[in-house]
Amino acid sequence: MSGAVYGGDEVGALVFDIGHNTTRAGFGGEDSPKLDIPSTIGVWLDSHDDVTQKRYNIGITSINVRRSEMELTTFLKDGMVENWEIFENFLDYIYTNALRAIPNDHPLLITEPPWVTHPKREQLTELMFEKYNVPALYLAKNASLAAFANGRPTCLVVDSGATHTSAVPVHDGFVLTQAVVKSPAGGDYLSAQCRNYLNEKGIEIVPPCMVASKEITKSEEAANFKRRVYQAKLTDSWHNYMVRQVMQDFQASVLQVSDNLYDEEVVKTMPAIHYEFPNGFHKDFGVERFKIPEPLFNPVAGIKSGIQPTLGVGPLVTTSVGMCDIDIRPAMYGSVVVTGGNSNLQGFTERLNRDLAAKTPPSMRLKIISAPGATERKFGAWSGGSILTSLGSFQQLWVSKQEYDDGGKAIVQSKCL
Repeated sequence: MSGAVYGGDEVGALVFDIGHNTTRAGFGGEDSPKLDIPSTIGVWLDSHDDVTQKRYNIGITSINVRRSEMELTTFLKDGMVENWEIFENFLDYIYTNALRAIPNDHPLLITEPPWVTHPKREQLTELMFEKYNVPALYLAKNASLAAFANGRPTCLVVDSGATHTSAVPVHDGFVLTQAVVKSPAGGDYLSAQCRNYLNEKGIEIVPPCMVASKEITKSEEAANFKRRVYQAKLTDSWHNYMVRQVMQDFQASVLQVSDNLYDEEVVKTMPAIHYEFPNGFHKDFGVERFKIPEPLFNPVAGIKSGIQPTLGVGPLVTTSVGMCDIDIRPAMYGSVVVTGGNSNLQGFTERLNRDLAAKTPPSMRLKIISAPGATERKFGAWSGGSILTSLGSFQQLWVSKQEYDDGGKAIVQSKCL
Protein backbone atom coordinates (compact mmCIF):
# COMPACT_ATOMS: atom_id res chain seq x y z
CA MET A 1 0.00 0.00 0.00
CA SER A 2 1.17 3.51 -0.73
CA GLY A 3 -0.17 4.72 2.66
CA ALA A 4 2.66 3.24 4.73
CA VAL A 5 5.14 5.63 3.12
CA TYR A 6 3.24 8.83 3.84
CA GLY A 7 1.62 8.24 7.24
CA GLY A 8 2.62 10.30 10.26
CA ASP A 9 3.06 13.94 11.19
CA GLU A 10 6.23 14.46 9.16
CA VAL A 11 4.42 14.08 5.82
CA GLY A 12 5.05 17.34 4.01
CA ALA A 13 2.08 17.04 1.66
CA LEU A 14 1.43 20.05 -0.55
CA VAL A 15 -2.03 21.32 -1.52
CA PHE A 16 -2.60 23.32 -4.74
CA ASP A 17 -6.03 24.88 -5.26
CA ILE A 18 -6.06 26.27 -8.80
CA GLY A 19 -8.76 28.87 -9.49
CA HIS A 20 -9.44 31.25 -12.37
CA ASN A 21 -8.78 34.37 -10.33
CA THR A 22 -6.05 33.15 -7.98
CA THR A 23 -4.18 29.97 -7.10
CA ARG A 24 -3.67 28.95 -3.47
CA ALA A 25 -0.75 26.73 -2.47
CA GLY A 26 0.70 25.58 0.82
CA PHE A 27 1.46 22.68 3.16
CA GLY A 28 -1.19 20.22 4.32
CA GLY A 29 -2.11 20.48 7.99
CA GLU A 30 -1.70 24.27 8.10
CA ASP A 31 -4.56 26.74 8.66
CA SER A 32 -4.03 28.82 5.54
CA PRO A 33 -2.07 28.64 2.27
CA LYS A 34 1.48 29.98 2.03
CA LEU A 35 0.63 31.87 -1.13
CA ASP A 36 -2.40 33.20 -2.95
CA ILE A 37 -1.25 34.50 -6.35
CA PRO A 38 -3.06 35.51 -9.56
CA SER A 39 -3.62 32.74 -12.10
CA THR A 40 -2.93 35.43 -14.71
CA ILE A 41 0.58 35.39 -16.17
CA GLY A 42 2.59 37.91 -18.19
CA VAL A 43 4.16 36.53 -21.39
CA TRP A 44 6.80 38.50 -23.32
CA LEU A 45 9.67 37.96 -25.73
CA ASP A 46 13.21 38.69 -24.63
CA SER A 47 15.66 39.32 -27.50
CA HIS A 48 19.33 39.07 -26.59
CA ASP A 49 22.22 38.58 -29.06
CA ASP A 50 19.80 37.71 -31.87
CA VAL A 51 18.24 35.00 -29.69
CA THR A 52 14.56 35.44 -28.80
CA GLN A 53 13.26 33.72 -25.70
CA LYS A 54 9.78 33.56 -24.25
CA ARG A 55 9.70 34.88 -20.68
CA TYR A 56 7.00 34.63 -18.01
CA ASN A 57 6.12 37.12 -15.29
CA ILE A 58 4.37 35.29 -12.44
CA GLY A 59 3.06 36.68 -9.15
CA ILE A 60 1.29 39.91 -8.20
CA THR A 61 4.44 42.06 -8.31
CA SER A 62 5.75 40.72 -11.62
CA ILE A 63 2.52 41.07 -13.59
CA ASN A 64 2.21 44.69 -12.45
CA VAL A 65 5.56 45.50 -14.04
CA ARG A 66 5.04 47.78 -17.05
CA ARG A 67 6.88 45.88 -19.77
CA SER A 68 6.57 46.58 -23.50
CA GLU A 69 4.28 44.20 -25.37
CA MET A 70 3.75 41.88 -22.39
CA GLU A 71 0.47 40.03 -22.83
CA LEU A 72 -1.42 38.90 -19.74
CA THR A 73 -3.06 35.53 -20.16
CA THR A 74 -4.14 32.46 -18.19
CA PHE A 75 -3.49 28.75 -18.61
CA LEU A 76 -7.09 27.82 -17.65
CA LYS A 77 -10.30 27.38 -19.59
CA ASP A 78 -13.51 26.39 -17.85
CA GLY A 79 -11.53 25.49 -14.72
CA MET A 80 -9.25 23.03 -16.58
CA VAL A 81 -5.66 23.46 -17.78
CA GLU A 82 -5.62 24.52 -21.43
CA ASN A 83 -2.09 25.86 -21.98
CA TRP A 84 0.31 23.28 -20.56
CA GLU A 85 3.50 25.21 -21.39
CA ILE A 86 2.41 28.20 -19.28
CA PHE A 87 1.08 25.88 -16.56
CA GLU A 88 4.47 24.15 -16.25
CA ASN A 89 6.22 27.50 -15.82
CA PHE A 90 3.60 28.42 -13.22
CA LEU A 91 4.29 25.19 -11.27
CA ASP A 92 8.05 25.82 -11.51
CA TYR A 93 7.50 29.23 -9.93
CA ILE A 94 5.36 27.81 -7.08
CA TYR A 95 7.85 25.06 -6.24
CA THR A 96 11.09 27.02 -6.68
CA ASN A 97 10.34 30.66 -5.85
CA ALA A 98 7.26 30.60 -3.63
CA LEU A 99 7.32 27.43 -1.53
CA ARG A 100 11.02 26.58 -2.03
CA ALA A 101 10.02 22.92 -2.02
CA ILE A 102 11.56 19.98 -3.89
CA PRO A 103 8.72 18.22 -5.82
CA ASN A 104 9.96 14.66 -5.23
CA ASP A 105 9.97 15.22 -1.45
CA HIS A 106 6.26 16.04 -1.14
CA PRO A 107 3.03 14.17 -1.96
CA LEU A 108 0.71 16.55 -3.82
CA LEU A 109 -3.07 17.12 -3.70
CA ILE A 110 -4.48 19.23 -6.56
CA THR A 111 -8.08 20.46 -6.73
CA GLU A 112 -10.16 20.11 -9.89
CA PRO A 113 -13.67 21.17 -10.98
CA PRO A 114 -16.50 18.57 -10.88
CA TRP A 115 -16.81 18.66 -14.70
CA VAL A 116 -13.12 17.89 -15.40
CA THR A 117 -12.60 15.51 -18.35
CA HIS A 118 -10.72 12.21 -18.19
CA PRO A 119 -7.98 13.24 -20.70
CA LYS A 120 -7.20 16.39 -18.65
CA ARG A 121 -6.89 14.37 -15.42
CA GLU A 122 -4.59 11.85 -17.08
CA GLN A 123 -2.43 14.54 -18.68
CA LEU A 124 -2.01 16.27 -15.30
CA THR A 125 -1.16 12.95 -13.63
CA GLU A 126 1.45 12.19 -16.29
CA LEU A 127 3.00 15.67 -15.93
CA MET A 128 3.30 15.47 -12.14
CA PHE A 129 4.85 11.98 -12.11
CA GLU A 130 7.03 12.25 -15.22
CA LYS A 131 8.36 15.81 -15.03
CA TYR A 132 8.10 16.64 -11.32
CA ASN A 133 8.62 13.09 -10.05
CA VAL A 134 6.21 13.58 -7.11
CA PRO A 135 6.17 10.57 -4.72
CA ALA A 136 2.33 10.51 -4.61
CA LEU A 137 -0.60 12.42 -6.09
CA TYR A 138 -4.31 12.89 -5.43
CA LEU A 139 -6.80 14.83 -7.56
CA ALA A 140 -9.77 15.99 -5.48
CA LYS A 141 -12.98 17.75 -6.51
CA ASN A 142 -13.02 21.27 -5.07
CA ALA A 143 -16.68 20.93 -4.01
CA SER A 144 -16.04 17.82 -1.89
CA LEU A 145 -13.08 19.59 -0.23
CA ALA A 146 -15.23 22.67 0.55
CA ALA A 147 -17.83 20.30 2.06
CA PHE A 148 -15.11 18.65 4.12
CA ALA A 149 -13.79 22.03 5.34
CA ASN A 150 -17.30 22.82 6.61
CA GLY A 151 -17.67 19.44 8.31
CA ARG A 152 -20.47 18.27 6.01
CA PRO A 153 -19.69 15.07 4.07
CA THR A 154 -23.22 15.17 2.58
CA CYS A 155 -24.36 18.59 1.40
CA LEU A 156 -24.99 20.80 -1.60
CA VAL A 157 -22.06 23.13 -2.35
CA VAL A 158 -22.84 26.51 -3.92
CA ASP A 159 -19.50 27.70 -5.29
CA SER A 160 -19.45 31.24 -6.72
CA GLY A 161 -16.03 32.02 -8.17
CA ALA A 162 -14.55 34.27 -10.85
CA THR A 163 -15.91 32.62 -14.00
CA HIS A 164 -19.00 30.74 -12.85
CA THR A 165 -21.40 29.86 -10.05
CA SER A 166 -22.19 26.18 -9.57
CA ALA A 167 -24.43 23.98 -7.44
CA VAL A 168 -22.69 20.67 -6.69
CA PRO A 169 -24.29 17.86 -4.64
CA VAL A 170 -21.82 15.92 -2.47
CA HIS A 171 -22.87 12.60 -0.89
CA ASP A 172 -20.56 10.92 1.65
CA GLY A 173 -17.67 12.97 0.27
CA PHE A 174 -18.29 12.05 -3.38
CA VAL A 175 -19.54 14.52 -6.00
CA LEU A 176 -22.74 13.46 -7.82
CA THR A 177 -21.58 14.66 -11.23
CA GLN A 178 -24.88 13.94 -12.99
CA ALA A 179 -26.61 16.60 -10.83
CA VAL A 180 -24.04 19.42 -11.16
CA VAL A 181 -25.58 22.64 -12.48
CA LYS A 182 -23.55 25.77 -13.33
CA SER A 183 -24.07 29.30 -14.59
CA PRO A 184 -21.51 31.60 -16.29
CA ALA A 185 -22.28 34.40 -13.81
CA GLY A 186 -19.47 34.96 -11.33
CA GLY A 187 -17.04 37.65 -10.25
CA ASP A 188 -15.83 38.41 -13.80
CA TYR A 189 -19.44 38.76 -14.99
CA LEU A 190 -20.07 41.34 -12.24
CA SER A 191 -16.85 43.17 -13.17
CA ALA A 192 -18.11 43.44 -16.77
CA GLN A 193 -21.51 44.70 -15.51
CA CYS A 194 -19.77 47.34 -13.37
CA ARG A 195 -17.54 48.45 -16.23
CA ASN A 196 -20.49 48.73 -18.63
CA TYR A 197 -22.49 50.76 -16.13
CA LEU A 198 -19.63 53.18 -15.41
CA ASN A 199 -18.90 53.59 -19.15
CA GLU A 200 -22.57 54.40 -19.80
CA LYS A 201 -22.41 57.07 -17.09
CA GLY A 202 -19.24 58.53 -18.62
CA ILE A 203 -17.08 57.61 -15.61
CA GLU A 204 -13.52 56.90 -16.77
CA ILE A 205 -11.81 53.96 -15.09
CA VAL A 206 -8.12 54.80 -14.73
CA PRO A 207 -5.90 52.21 -12.99
CA PRO A 208 -3.77 53.58 -10.09
CA CYS A 209 -0.55 52.96 -12.04
CA MET A 210 -1.70 55.44 -14.73
CA VAL A 211 -2.23 58.30 -12.24
CA ALA A 212 0.84 60.53 -11.69
CA SER A 213 -0.91 63.01 -9.38
CA LYS A 214 -4.44 64.15 -8.54
CA GLU A 215 -6.21 67.08 -6.93
CA ILE A 216 -9.08 67.01 -4.44
CA THR A 217 -12.41 67.68 -6.15
CA LYS A 218 -16.02 67.92 -5.00
CA SER A 219 -18.36 64.95 -5.21
CA GLU A 220 -19.37 64.11 -8.83
CA GLU A 221 -17.03 66.82 -10.14
CA ALA A 222 -14.78 65.84 -13.07
CA ALA A 223 -11.49 64.32 -11.91
CA ASN A 224 -8.51 66.65 -11.91
CA PHE A 225 -5.49 64.42 -12.33
CA LYS A 226 -2.25 64.13 -14.28
CA ARG A 227 -1.91 60.97 -16.36
CA ARG A 228 1.37 59.09 -16.15
CA VAL A 229 3.07 58.60 -19.51
CA TYR A 230 5.07 55.45 -20.15
CA GLN A 231 7.66 54.78 -22.82
CA ALA A 232 6.77 51.08 -22.71
CA LYS A 233 4.21 49.91 -25.28
CA LEU A 234 1.53 48.51 -22.99
CA THR A 235 -0.88 45.88 -24.31
CA ASP A 236 -4.69 45.90 -24.12
CA SER A 237 -4.63 42.69 -22.03
CA TRP A 238 -2.37 44.36 -19.44
CA HIS A 239 -4.56 47.48 -19.30
CA ASN A 240 -7.76 45.39 -19.04
CA TYR A 241 -6.29 43.42 -16.13
CA MET A 242 -5.45 46.65 -14.26
CA VAL A 243 -8.98 47.96 -14.89
CA ARG A 244 -10.40 44.64 -13.65
CA GLN A 245 -8.52 45.09 -10.37
CA VAL A 246 -10.22 48.48 -9.91
CA MET A 247 -13.58 46.86 -10.69
CA GLN A 248 -12.96 44.10 -8.13
CA ASP A 249 -12.28 46.73 -5.47
CA PHE A 250 -15.44 48.60 -6.55
CA GLN A 251 -17.47 45.36 -6.28
CA ALA A 252 -16.18 44.56 -2.80
CA SER A 253 -16.66 48.13 -1.51
CA VAL A 254 -19.94 49.18 -3.12
CA LEU A 255 -22.11 46.33 -4.40
CA GLN A 256 -24.78 44.68 -2.28
CA VAL A 257 -27.39 42.06 -3.11
CA SER A 258 -30.95 43.15 -2.36
CA ASP A 259 -32.70 41.13 0.40
CA ASN A 260 -35.68 40.43 -1.85
CA LEU A 261 -36.44 40.69 -5.56
CA TYR A 262 -35.03 44.03 -6.75
CA ASP A 263 -37.57 46.84 -6.19
CA GLU A 264 -36.32 50.34 -7.00
CA GLU A 265 -38.73 52.00 -4.57
CA VAL A 266 -37.41 49.85 -1.72
CA VAL A 267 -33.68 50.20 -2.51
CA LYS A 268 -34.06 54.00 -2.80
CA THR A 269 -34.55 54.03 0.97
CA MET A 270 -31.26 52.15 1.55
CA PRO A 271 -28.13 54.17 2.42
CA ALA A 272 -25.80 55.10 -0.43
CA ILE A 273 -22.08 54.29 -0.34
CA HIS A 274 -19.39 56.81 -1.22
CA TYR A 275 -16.56 55.56 -3.45
CA GLU A 276 -13.46 57.28 -4.80
CA PHE A 277 -11.81 56.04 -7.99
CA PRO A 278 -8.00 56.02 -8.38
CA ASN A 279 -8.06 59.21 -10.52
CA GLY A 280 -9.78 61.18 -7.73
CA PHE A 281 -13.37 61.14 -9.07
CA HIS A 282 -15.80 60.28 -6.27
CA LYS A 283 -19.55 60.04 -5.79
CA ASP A 284 -22.34 58.31 -3.89
CA PHE A 285 -23.76 55.08 -5.31
CA GLY A 286 -27.35 54.32 -4.35
CA VAL A 287 -29.80 52.15 -6.32
CA GLU A 288 -27.12 51.05 -8.81
CA ARG A 289 -25.20 49.18 -6.13
CA PHE A 290 -28.20 46.84 -5.80
CA LYS A 291 -29.13 46.82 -9.49
CA ILE A 292 -25.73 45.65 -10.82
CA PRO A 293 -25.52 42.33 -8.87
CA GLU A 294 -29.25 41.51 -9.22
CA PRO A 295 -28.75 39.32 -12.37
CA LEU A 296 -26.88 36.80 -10.20
CA PHE A 297 -30.20 35.95 -8.56
CA ASN A 298 -32.67 37.25 -11.15
CA PRO A 299 -31.20 36.99 -14.69
CA VAL A 300 -34.12 38.95 -16.20
CA ALA A 301 -32.73 42.09 -14.55
CA GLY A 302 -29.45 41.87 -16.51
CA ILE A 303 -27.82 44.92 -18.05
CA LYS A 304 -26.74 44.23 -21.65
CA SER A 305 -23.28 42.68 -21.31
CA GLY A 306 -21.74 39.65 -23.03
CA ILE A 307 -22.69 36.37 -21.38
CA GLN A 308 -26.14 36.30 -19.84
CA PRO A 309 -26.95 33.78 -17.08
CA THR A 310 -30.11 31.73 -17.62
CA LEU A 311 -30.51 30.60 -14.00
CA GLY A 312 -30.21 32.61 -10.80
CA VAL A 313 -28.35 31.14 -7.81
CA GLY A 314 -31.61 29.98 -6.13
CA PRO A 315 -32.86 28.04 -9.20
CA LEU A 316 -29.36 26.53 -9.62
CA VAL A 317 -29.78 24.93 -6.19
CA THR A 318 -33.37 23.74 -6.70
CA THR A 319 -32.53 22.34 -10.16
CA SER A 320 -29.52 20.47 -8.81
CA VAL A 321 -31.45 19.03 -5.84
CA GLY A 322 -34.26 17.99 -8.22
CA MET A 323 -31.73 15.93 -10.22
CA CYS A 324 -30.63 14.02 -7.09
CA ASP A 325 -32.17 10.81 -5.80
CA ILE A 326 -35.35 11.58 -3.86
CA ASP A 327 -33.97 9.93 -0.69
CA ILE A 328 -31.09 12.40 -0.33
CA ARG A 329 -32.96 15.62 -1.18
CA PRO A 330 -33.77 16.47 2.47
CA ALA A 331 -30.04 16.16 3.32
CA MET A 332 -29.17 18.50 0.44
CA TYR A 333 -31.60 21.23 1.54
CA GLY A 334 -30.51 20.67 5.16
CA SER A 335 -26.85 21.50 4.34
CA VAL A 336 -26.33 24.13 1.64
CA VAL A 337 -22.65 25.13 1.90
CA VAL A 338 -21.73 28.51 0.39
CA THR A 339 -18.12 28.97 -0.77
CA GLY A 340 -16.00 30.81 -3.37
CA GLY A 341 -14.60 34.34 -3.48
CA ASN A 342 -17.67 35.85 -5.18
CA SER A 343 -19.91 34.64 -2.33
CA ASN A 344 -18.28 37.34 -0.17
CA LEU A 345 -20.51 39.85 -1.97
CA GLN A 346 -22.50 41.69 0.68
CA GLY A 347 -25.95 40.12 1.15
CA PHE A 348 -25.20 37.03 -1.02
CA THR A 349 -25.96 34.40 1.65
CA GLU A 350 -29.00 36.24 3.04
CA ARG A 351 -30.60 36.56 -0.42
CA LEU A 352 -29.93 32.89 -1.21
CA ASN A 353 -31.56 31.94 2.09
CA ARG A 354 -34.69 33.97 1.28
CA ASP A 355 -34.94 32.68 -2.29
CA LEU A 356 -34.61 29.05 -1.19
CA ALA A 357 -36.96 29.44 1.79
CA ALA A 358 -39.72 30.30 -0.69
CA LYS A 359 -39.03 27.21 -2.82
CA THR A 360 -38.04 24.51 -0.33
CA PRO A 361 -40.80 21.90 0.12
CA PRO A 362 -42.56 22.36 3.51
CA SER A 363 -41.56 18.85 4.59
CA MET A 364 -37.85 19.69 4.33
CA ARG A 365 -35.68 21.81 6.63
CA LEU A 366 -33.46 24.43 4.98
CA LYS A 367 -30.07 25.34 6.40
CA ILE A 368 -27.46 27.57 4.75
CA ILE A 369 -23.89 27.09 5.99
CA SER A 370 -21.25 29.70 5.18
CA ALA A 371 -17.92 30.33 6.86
CA PRO A 372 -18.01 33.60 8.84
CA GLY A 373 -14.82 35.10 7.38
CA ALA A 374 -14.12 36.19 3.80
CA THR A 375 -10.83 34.28 3.65
CA GLU A 376 -12.45 31.05 4.90
CA ARG A 377 -14.92 31.17 2.01
CA LYS A 378 -12.24 32.03 -0.52
CA PHE A 379 -9.92 29.31 0.77
CA GLY A 380 -12.69 26.71 1.34
CA ALA A 381 -11.37 24.05 -1.04
CA TRP A 382 -7.74 24.61 0.00
CA SER A 383 -8.64 24.26 3.71
CA GLY A 384 -10.49 21.00 2.99
CA GLY A 385 -7.43 19.67 1.16
CA SER A 386 -5.18 20.74 4.03
CA ILE A 387 -7.32 18.85 6.57
CA LEU A 388 -7.65 15.79 4.33
CA THR A 389 -3.92 15.33 3.65
CA SER A 390 -3.15 15.45 7.38
CA LEU A 391 -5.55 12.60 8.26
CA GLY A 392 -4.05 9.17 8.85
CA SER A 393 -7.07 7.50 7.21
CA PHE A 394 -6.42 9.41 3.97
CA GLN A 395 -2.86 8.11 3.46
CA GLN A 396 -4.00 4.89 1.73
CA LEU A 397 -5.84 6.92 -0.93
CA TRP A 398 -2.75 8.50 -2.49
CA VAL A 399 -1.76 7.35 -5.99
CA SER A 400 1.89 6.42 -5.42
CA LYS A 401 4.70 6.59 -7.97
CA GLN A 402 4.87 2.78 -7.83
CA GLU A 403 1.16 2.46 -8.64
CA TYR A 404 1.57 4.95 -11.51
CA ASP A 405 4.52 2.99 -12.90
CA ASP A 406 2.53 -0.26 -12.68
CA GLY A 407 -0.90 0.93 -13.85
CA GLY A 408 -0.13 3.98 -16.02
CA LYS A 409 -1.90 7.33 -15.94
CA ALA A 410 -5.38 5.72 -16.10
CA ILE A 411 -4.91 4.65 -12.44
CA VAL A 412 -6.08 8.15 -11.43
CA GLN A 413 -9.60 7.44 -12.70
CA SER A 414 -10.10 4.50 -10.31
CA LYS A 415 -8.31 5.90 -7.24
CA CYS A 416 -9.34 9.61 -7.36
CA LEU A 417 -13.13 9.48 -7.50
